Amino acid sequence: MSDEIYSAMWPRGEKTVAIAPLAPRLDTLEGKTVAFMWDYLFRGDEIFPILEAELSAAYPNMNFIGYTTFGSTHGSEEGRIIADLPQTLADNKVDALISGMGC
Repeated sequence: MSDEIYSAMWPRGEKTVAIAPLAPRLDTLEGKTVAFMWDYLFRGDEIFPILEAELSAAYPNMNFIGYTTFGSTHGSEEGRIIADLPQTLADNKVDALISGMGC
């Protein structure tokens, strides 16, 4: 057995942002407005209509805001879209958001 001592470094960076609590969850989706947001990269145009159909079957009074309301969350407009997101959600009275990303 060796008496040598070795230094080690923690592989993660230093935390610079405090952990914030999660937003409260909705008690139901009945009568709620749900928005879809997408980066236009992988099959959102196929997936979101399926989600809407299935959610509508389970919650007939649910309303939907399509991903075209927001624009692509990938590319040259991404910064503006994300910066405007709180106001866009408020303007459309959105209760919940489903964001899709492609790889």
